[in-house]
Amino acid sequence: MRVQDLAQLSTRAFKTNPLRTWLTILGMGVGTGAVVVLVGLGFGLQQIILEQIVFGETLLSLGVSATGAQNLELTSETVLQFESNEHVLDAAPLARFPALVTYKGLTGNLFIQGAEPPYIRYAGVVAQYGEVFDDEDLANTNEIMLSPAVLKLFGVDDEEVNAFIGEKVKFRLLVPADDGTDEVNEIFIDKEYTVKGITKEEGVLNALMMLPELRTHVGIEEYERIQVRVDTNEFLAVVEEELIEAGYRVTALSKTVEQASKIFQGVQAVLATFGGIALLVSAIGMFNTMTVTLLERTKEIGIMRTIGAAPQDIKWLFVSESVIVGFLGGVSGIIMGVGLGVFINLLLNLAASQFGGESVNLFAFPLGFLVFIALFSAVVGYLTGIFPAKRAATLNPLDAIRYE
Repeated sequence: MRVQDLAQLSTRAFKTNPLRTWLTILGMGVGTGAVVVLVGLGFGLQQIILEQIVFGETLLSLGVSATGAQNLELTSETVLQFESNEHVLDAAPLARFPALVTYKGLTGNLFIQGAEPPYIRYAGVVAQYGEVFDDEDLANTNEIMLSPAVLKLFGVDDEEVNAFIGEKVKFRLLVPADDGTDEVNEIFIDKEYTVKGITKEEGVLNALMMLPELRTHVGIEEYERIQVRVDTNEFLAVVEEELIEAGYRVTALSKTVEQASKIFQGVQAVLATFGGIALLVSAIGMFNTMTVTLLERTKEIGIMRTIGAAPQDIKWLFVSESVIVGFLGGVSGIIMGVGLGVFINLLLNLAASQFGGESVNLFAFPLGFLVFIALFSAVVGYLTGIFPAKRAATLNPLDAIRYE
């Protein structure tokens, strides 16, 4: 049978019995749409979480800190030692000191951190409001970044955080005495710093300034942390293992992303299972429709066999018809699922804009996933139609003609 004839006969049901055909497609679409919506919810949740993580150089860096064992210290010599590794592009240190911050007569405790722009990139520090330090700010001596928790010390509400950009604060450093006692020396910094940005570091009381600026007020002999930038992902695990064997504590954001992705894959699998139940019910309904179609077209099959149609032609006629119905059901399910997801996203973003919240997309639909769903629906159509197609192909032509 020619492909042209096969296509024409396979779509004949849209003319002879359009209502039942489109209802079958709609039923298949409801099941497919359930899968699209639920898995799209999983993709959306994954995207919301992973969007909080800065990619790029952050995934190729390792956070190194001293464990206290083996008398390890993070010093300038340690930075040079890390940079001497052939697989390490750069090592950026972070210094930290306890301090007091003063704003409009109010004073609170926090930690002042000193770092250079490379450390900020490698550690994934981003600004929730305002701007983050970049390479041009290395000689910046008048600006500071604060964590959101610092603003809460001064009673700044969430709605007022953005307005805090440009405000002035002052600091007093609390440095341990050089005589080895528990006494603390208070170093007053006689200048005001302008708030350049508010970071996303929730739950910590930190202020971040450029490391050269911090050095002008206090001597830095030991660092709190060093971010090691590895050249390629291929050697990330190698460098990490070397640092751990040397006695350092190492954290890698790439592992966090990998673990989060695995968790969300499990979530998507569970959601897809629930959606698959609806798809199974739709497939059973489609199987029933194809079986009824076989009974109604028994005499037609007998006539086709009598005038020369081969059993394989009859088989492929029914298979192609079920594949078309399944594929169209998948497409309609994609339209319904994506439409519902986009509608809910619009409602959430509208509500967020009304109440001052941050807009998010609760549902996400990657193109590859939608293409897979369309092809999978065609496969489901094939599976539901293969049994009726085989029965149609094995009918006796004379019995089929006499069938009433």
